[in-house]
Amino acid sequence: MDKKFWATALTLSGAIMGAGILGLPYVFSKSGFSLGIFWLVFLGLITLYINLCLGEIALRTKKIHQIPGYAELYLGKIGKKFMLFAMFFGIYAALLAYLVGEGQSFSKLFFDDFRYSVYFAVGFWAIMALFLRDGLEGLKKIESRGVVLVFAIIIFIFFFFLGDIRAENLTYTDFDSIFIPFGVVLFALLGFSSIPEMRLVIAKKENLMKKAIMVGTLIPLFLYFIFSLTFLGAFGKNVSEVATLSFGSFIPVLGIFTMMASYFVHVFSLQDIFIYDLKKRNYSFIFVSLAPLMLYLLITFFNLADFVKIIGIGGVVSGGLTIILILLMHIKAKKKGNRKPEFSVPMNWFILTILSLIFILGIFFEIFMGVL
Repeated sequence: MDKKFWATALTLSGAIMGAGILGLPYVFSKSGFSLGIFWLVFLGLITLYINLCLGEIALRTKKIHQIPGYAELYLGKIGKKFMLFAMFFGIYAALLAYLVGEGQSFSKLFFDDFRYSVYFAVGFWAIMALFLRDGLEGLKKIESRGVVLVFAIIIFIFFFFLGDIRAENLTYTDFDSIFIPFGVVLFALLGFSSIPEMRLVIAKKENLMKKAIMVGTLIPLFLYFIFSLTFLGAFGKNVSEVATLSFGSFIPVLGIFTMMASYFVHVFSLQDIFIYDLKKRNYSFIFVSLAPLMLYLLITFFNLADFVKIIGIGGVVSGGLTIILILLMHIKAKKKGNRKPEFSVPMNWFILTILSLIFILGIFFEIFMGVL
């Protein structure tokens, strides 16, 4: 495989990996490692299938769009509106999670407690807002380069904690909490918005698109497994909601770097939606920068949700709705596409119904658990 293949695969891996990885050990500590890994594999295979479906949609369409554009093309204006809602919900949930996580991580790093989390979160937001205002478009590519560094750090942490991993922390199960990991795992696997970009990166070698999607999806799955094994094995039920806050003042740097890289990716994606899809360039700074801060302050001061709850709800609502829409788009694209794709994956109404029911139930369960 050449450089273009790896650049394409890592584009997807980088888009997938974000704040979700930091919440996996905590939710796995509730259900038990084996049940957590079950959800990681089960939902990982489903998202791999959905990624391939979206890849086929992109290859069946001569003109390259972002996901809302494909939704409008194959599902009409109503489909586009639903897709925009799903993307907005997921992006804002991610940005909220990053502000919560970064505030806690910096406070832990400098003061070894969380007393100054709000101040650091606001400071982090201010710096990111300045970067966005200056238009640092080159930072949109940080995900592909960052994956290699995150991979190296996770492997280093695994060997660093290897002697502290205890079998008893990995062998218990709690079937009463079997569904707790669902939303966080799904959130950790979302990276759909990068699929259209992959077609641009791999231009003139579209025959490698299928393998790039498969490799790009499997790399995060492997890293999630190693990361969860390490932190849950070492800390057990004492693992923090943001896993990297479980130990010392150095390890949080991994969380800070991961969330910072993903913050840029999501902010620029949100900005592009306002500028190119909604034609609201003059209001983009307000909605892209000020809105996440206002939501963060609201949630923090009224204690409405924590890090895990934010990404859990974000995962099931945004991920579930996006997946259902992609399945509908895939069926339509097979009939209405104007280009012969380099690969095709099976799709019928039975598959669509079963997968849709899984994610509809996931949405209701996460909201129900939130009420409890």
